[in-house]
Amino acid sequence: MLVSDVRDDYEIIEGVKIMAPSPGWGHVNVTANLVTIINGYARINKLGVAAPDNFDVHFPDGSLFKPDFIFVSAEKAKSLFEDKNMTFHGVPDMVAEIFSRSTMKRDIGIKKDVYERNGVREYWIIDPYTEYIQVYLLRDGKYFLDDVYQNYSDAELKKLTEEERAEVKMEIPVAVLDGFKVKIRNIFGWYFE
Repeated sequence: MLVSDVRDDYEIIEGVKIMAPSPGWGHVNVTANLVTIINGYARINKLGVAAPDNFDVHFPDGSLFKPDFIFVSAEKAKSLFEDKNMTFHGVPDMVAEIFSRSTMKRDIGIKKDVYERNGVREYWIIDPYTEYIQVYLLRDGKYFLDDVYQNYSDAELKKLTEEERAEVKMEIPVAVLDGFKVKIRNIFGWYFE
């Protein structure tokens, strides 16, 4: 039997089993950074727990996803992890999907719709190629674009006018953590500032 014959790298979207490709290095870096930053803050403050991709999330509507990143508040965490394998049945408070060329359409389309329908409070769509992040917040059962954040290099910032630089947001508030802020450079960077 080949190793590929026993892989369970799939998701169930609207009742259809879809293979989930292995991530590239940029994707892995962003995922690791998110988990390190957000999980570190949440654990120290006893607010919840974050988990990286390849973790099954069983949504109430029957969808089975392996989000690239999830955060679950402390109040939900104890009741939603149902067995020793730590499978998750329910709705995370926050989800992030990190683009790959093969999943981009699903991340901004059907997955966003499923997360919205199931009540995920905060959804980040992250593009590691252009280093931007779209943040959606759930209000009255619908997602609204809160903001779009872009990572700028020092050279790019120097090319902007003073007024343009004043508009640049260097941190992203995490709504489910009462506005805890994450430096954009730390999400895409290879080190933390």
